[in-house]
Amino acid sequence: MARHLITSAIPYINGIKHLGNLVGSQLPADLFARYQRGRGNEVLFLCATDEHGTPAELAATKAGQPVADYCAEMHEVQSKIAEGFRLSFDHFGRSSSPENHALTQHFAGVLADRGLIREVVENQMYSKADGRFLPDRYIEGTCPNCGFDSARGDQCDNCTKQLDPVDLINPHSTISGSTDLEMRETKHLYLCQSQMKDEIEAWIDSKADWPVLTTSIAKKWLNDGDGLQDRGITRDLDWGIPVKKGDVDWPGMEGKVFYVWFDAPIEYIACAQEWVAANKGTDWQRWWRTDKGADDVTYTQFMGKDNVPFHTLTFPATILGSGEPWKLVDYIKSFNYLNYDGGQFSTSRGRGVFMDQALEILPADYWRWWLLSHAPESSDAEFTWENFQLSVNKDLADVLGNFVSRVTKFCRSKFGEEVPAGGEFGETETALIEELTTRTRAYEAHMEAMEVRKSAQELRAIWVAGNEYLQTAAPWSTFKEDPEKAAAQIRLALNLIRFYAVLSAPFIPDAKDTLLAAMQTENANWPDDVPAALTALAPGHAFTVPDVTFRKITDTEREDWQERFAGTRD
Repeated sequence: MARHLITSAIPYINGIKHLGNLVGSQLPADLFARYQRGRGNEVLFLCATDEHGTPAELAATKAGQPVADYCAEMHEVQSKIAEGFRLSFDHFGRSSSPENHALTQHFAGVLADRGLIREVVENQMYSKADGRFLPDRYIEGTCPNCGFDSARGDQCDNCTKQLDPVDLINPHSTISGSTDLEMRETKHLYLCQSQMKDEIEAWIDSKADWPVLTTSIAKKWLNDGDGLQDRGITRDLDWGIPVKKGDVDWPGMEGKVFYVWFDAPIEYIACAQEWVAANKGTDWQRWWRTDKGADDVTYTQFMGKDNVPFHTLTFPATILGSGEPWKLVDYIKSFNYLNYDGGQFSTSRGRGVFMDQALEILPADYWRWWLLSHAPESSDAEFTWENFQLSVNKDLADVLGNFVSRVTKFCRSKFGEEVPAGGEFGETETALIEELTTRTRAYEAHMEAMEVRKSAQELRAIWVAGNEYLQTAAPWSTFKEDPEKAAAQIRLALNLIRFYAVLSAPFIPDAKDTLLAAMQTENANWPDDVPAALTALAPGHAFTVPDVTFRKITDTEREDWQERFAGTRD
């Protein structure tokens, strides 16, 4: 049994996430976790809310709440929405946890002891109107690289270039809108990434199987311009993890907190500690410490492309720089952006369909199928309501749902609500089983390689094969001439429903539960032996005709939703 540690990029606490966030990290991570569990492997799937930094403070201020209260409330909201989308986290933690406080401070102390943290007196943007230093993301302006007019002080969301606030053209405070900004002296800690450039580059070079998207972004940051730069890891903020050297105070750093991008990836490890503290697991170290059994773990991270630099450079610099036996990531699956109807999804600007709104409209499986089958892997993808309607109606309703309905209703009318006995499989059945064996192995290969779109295409082809068989075999016609032969055909088709439920479970888990319940079986064993799997439901096995598995989206609904989501969220 293989062991898989899987983490999704942790979403910011500042409000409910949109569908682009979902498909860029959490949902494909869940697909992979469900698949590996389905194959009988041991999985630890972790995610959390990212609760520190500017977005949390700004959102809490806007909501009129203390930031700690706001974060606690939004963690609960995000947790419930994750459950609504059937995201199967083993634990959904919080970066503000005591575990992450202690671990972040531990790493800072160890890195300092190893000469990889230096103190820097620097000039930082100060807002007279706000009476405070402005951390990077409290400042917006025009990107000097691409001209995007809403670039943040740390990174441009449009071109992903790393920035400093002083680089921005016409900067302003995101708190007050004031342009009355000036540079003032302050002292901060820097992680000496430049000292580790060769080690990090050699590590990245060893990952020949990584997606081009991941390695190209990492290499760009390593080698463009002046190469890998040291990175500030503290901020002048009230909310965050207090700067300490291990468990002792850090002279000169009073009142400062660690930068969110330093502590957030460390939460992956702390989340496993929280998992144990919540009595969900017993040993986090066997997943994270190579001296405690994590040598045989395969660690996979899922994230959007904007998160790649911190996961390929800053977090590895923290892990490698510590000199301690922590588990490093084996594979980083990164995604491009999902755009919305001609523009960008945006949490801060309220543009697009958000996760809570999506669940109000349709159940999770509809969204899971469309998002995963259109995952932005090789390039950016675009959500349009027309395409969503077309895909749901053709793939889920016409192909899968229609197959289930036709087979179960026909059997009930001619043989009753049990798997019919009699008859033997002929050439047509043998050919179908051979095709399904080939396609199942191809589906497994795509899933192992985390090729999300190709996996969806192969799964749909497996559904289509059953429909084509039904058309060719035509049991409704066969029954008139040879009821025994029709019984064999329907027996195979009923077994296909269970077979489809199991294979489809990573994509559409609710449908899996519905179909297995209709087939009155708890047998969700993976079809390692396809011919055997297609005889799992023996003659005489009872079933029920399910309600409509997937209903079609009407033109009226589509038009209503297009109009409802044409603007921005309040």
